[in-house]
Amino acid sequence: MTPRVPYVSVIDPIGPAIERVKTILFRPFSLERWFVIGFCAWLAYLGQRGGGGGGGGGPHGMGNTPTDMHGGIESAKEFLVGNLYWIVPVAVLVLAIVIGLALLVVWLRSRGQFMFLYCVAQNKAEVKNPWRQFRAHGNSLFAFRVAFGIIVFVVMAVLAGLGGMVFYVSWAHSDFNAASIIAMIVCGLLFVAAGIAAGIVAKFTRDFVVPIMYLHTPSVVQGWHILLDLFSLNKARFIGYLLFQIVVWLAVSSIVVAGICVTCCCALCILLIPYIGTVLLLPLLVFQQGYVLYYLAQYGPPFNTIAPEVIPPAGPPPA
Repeated sequence: MTPRVPYVSVIDPIGPAIERVKTILFRPFSLERWFVIGFCAWLAYLGQRGGGGGGGGGPHGMGNTPTDMHGGIESAKEFLVGNLYWIVPVAVLVLAIVIGLALLVVWLRSRGQFMFLYCVAQNKAEVKNPWRQFRAHGNSLFAFRVAFGIIVFVVMAVLAGLGGMVFYVSWAHSDFNAASIIAMIVCGLLFVAAGIAAGIVAKFTRDFVVPIMYLHTPSVVQGWHILLDLFSLNKARFIGYLLFQIVVWLAVSSIVVAGICVTCCCALCILLIPYIGTVLLLPLLVFQQGYVLYYLAQYGPPFNTIAPEVIPPAGPPPA
């Protein structure tokens, strides 16, 4: 087990992370370098940026009675039973396509995170080398995310189903008693708790397990063992890190929103373009990745992913 280091700060990594951005992207500035590193960052964040929220139901649905609802359910059943011959194959085909695309995105993102980490840690703009070098790492991370995602989906689906069933039965019988209300509240709280726990696991996997795997092991399970040993000695520090990440997220979001407002939403249109938007945000993405790496490096040399800068030898003195 790694001994507990005497001092770890969530503030100190900010300065080195900003310097890392300058070193990687501006010393010297190279558009080709931006696009290469941007491609790795695009893969690393594939499917995680953008997105919108769905609309809610209007007040016109509030007047439906249980009788109306039962009638609608019966009509839906009749439609489904009468059209199963084409609904089932179409549904299976659509589901297979959606699942296949989702798995492809998760796999590419898992591989891309090691590629982007490599670029930031090594100050290199490469695609082929990290793609090949961290193949086993990315595949292990992909398998973990698929398994973990299935577990989270099942747990949250069960909680949502239980809460929905209690609500439906209470509504159908017009009997919202204390027991049903408490049951719905408990299901709701457990649903939220499960979502928060899943988010923390995903955050720790991305921020800490991936760099640990990069340094020590191609196995995500072994990476988690190393992290848990470190976490057991630094619980308060990691909780502080999570809380400070909210501040970092607010600061980064404010910069993006300010840029959108200053450009009269022109920047938003560019940000929505796949890959190009990632290249535009590259300084912020490099900062976020650099901040994580410098924070983790405070726990000692076994957790330092940043490669030392190689200073070229001085040339011969002028004649």
